[in-house]
Amino acid sequence: MLRLALHQINPTVGDIDGNTGKIIAGIGKAKAMGADLCAFPECAVPGYPAEDLLLIPSFIDANIKAIEKIAKAAVGITAVVGFVHRDDDLYNAAAILADGKVQTIITKSILPNYGVFDENRYFQSGRSNRVLKLDGVKVAVTICEDLWHPTGPARTQTLWGGAELVLNISASPYHRGKFASREAMLSTRASDNGVFLAYVNTVGGQDELVFDGNSALFDPSGEVLCRAMPFEQDLLVFDVEVEDVIRHRLSDPRRRSALLHETPPEAPVETFELPHTPATQKPHLAVRETILPGEIEEVYRALLVGIRDYAGKNGFDHVALGLSGGIDSALSASIAVDALGAANVTGITMPSPYSSTGSVDDSLELAANMGIACRTIPIEAPFKSFLDTLAPLFEGTEPGVAEENLQARIRGTLLMALSNKFGWLLLSTGNKSETSVGYCTLYGDMAGGFDILKDVPKTLVYTLSRWRNEESSRPWIPVNTIEKEPSAELRPDQKDSDSLPDYDVLDPILEVLVEKDSSTKGLCELFGTETVARVARLVDTNEYKRRQAPPGVRITQRAFGKDRRYPITNRFKRDFK
Repeated sequence: MLRLALHQINPTVGDIDGNTGKIIAGIGKAKAMGADLCAFPECAVPGYPAEDLLLIPSFIDANIKAIEKIAKAAVGITAVVGFVHRDDDLYNAAAILADGKVQTIITKSILPNYGVFDENRYFQSGRSNRVLKLDGVKVAVTICEDLWHPTGPARTQTLWGGAELVLNISASPYHRGKFASREAMLSTRASDNGVFLAYVNTVGGQDELVFDGNSALFDPSGEVLCRAMPFEQDLLVFDVEVEDVIRHRLSDPRRRSALLHETPPEAPVETFELPHTPATQKPHLAVRETILPGEIEEVYRALLVGIRDYAGKNGFDHVALGLSGGIDSALSASIAVDALGAANVTGITMPSPYSSTGSVDDSLELAANMGIACRTIPIEAPFKSFLDTLAPLFEGTEPGVAEENLQARIRGTLLMALSNKFGWLLLSTGNKSETSVGYCTLYGDMAGGFDILKDVPKTLVYTLSRWRNEESSRPWIPVNTIEKEPSAELRPDQKDSDSLPDYDVLDPILEVLVEKDSSTKGLCELFGTETVARVARLVDTNEYKRRQAPPGVRITQRAFGKDRRYPITNRFKRDFK
């Protein structure tokens, strides 16, 4: 039997001292639980992704010194810790620590370079072909992407190296639906290789990314034995009975067949024997049962973690946002309150000559329901002053978009002034549907330091709002806010539908154009070529706005920013024939 502890921690990029402290404390907790082996996520020491910090030699030096310090705590236990190794180049690596020193280093072989990942920019591919032997148990250590590939290092280490336990340290970011797809993949790897598979993921927010944790243990048939809590720091401890691997392999002929038909590696798999002092204390382990959240709660919790960690890790203890009476600002306020507490959220209403009484009342009701401070700053006077100032230049023209956007920019100026004066983090409240088509005002409602809903389509905004109301034991988001037709209220009787297709039409089109880049033929048949072409034109011509938008939480497989990188100057025209 091998007792294994998975430490699902929330590191901060660049906080090497803070991350080191968490790891050393975690090793102590694992020892107290009688663990033989403990593991921490990928790049736990420097944080992930460290991006161009990895180009600074002193940053790499500090991360290496931290590993030496952590190694001194690994006495009477073996620890696997993610860090950046430097040899002839930089490597995404795992340090294997025991007996107070670094015993060996495993390097990542398969470097992801898609979506939000840029590992080829920083790292060299490793060539490790090694299995660790701890108290007679053969352990294969893999790093994130190495396990995602069926024929990757884990296959070699189990088939030709005889590994009975595959340990994967990971920094796998969240997107909607990731829970199920990732778990299915891990289950398949465990079953195909006939091994116990232990997966430890990082947790928390880093800029636009959210890491969901969901560390887990799988048995040789692919069944989940236990899981860590999603979106929370957690310590998962369990006992691995390697005899189960032997029994499974005797009854599963796939391994025998693979040994006959698959090509062995050019170099034999090396077995590295680890020193070990058996832990003396073995407290009884309670059975862990973790209930995963539903899909909508999962998204809400990801958004909550995203704003909580962005604010906290950047030194903000208070946020502010404009309250329009609309659904976007209402949901943004809800998530901010749930993440930071009502005392740390301030709402600002800024009625204009075109603001309806209902919108103002809805904002005040929302603030009262959530218990947040609310301030009112009418913008009629500054709006009139701007119009008077511009009158000589605007003479002879009809009022239009310039006058509408002027109101949004006045609001943005006032909100930024409050942010500067009081040190508040200003939240902008735009959703993915609006930013996709440019239905937002640069330097106006786009002003802010962070946008919680940046990657949330409008239809999902409504779904999340209704879910949050259902979860509440008291009035939360006003019903009128959810049910009324959306409007920017920048001119008399304005509705979003005056400028855009209904969101039930717009969002499916955007999903294909923005997130999938797939054929529009089916969309044209469903919604009409003219509508699809119009939406595509809006998406393509508003890249310049999105480049200037604040960061926000990524919850889809293709968010604006790291995921989707389109040129602003671009004459390519889509074909809708």
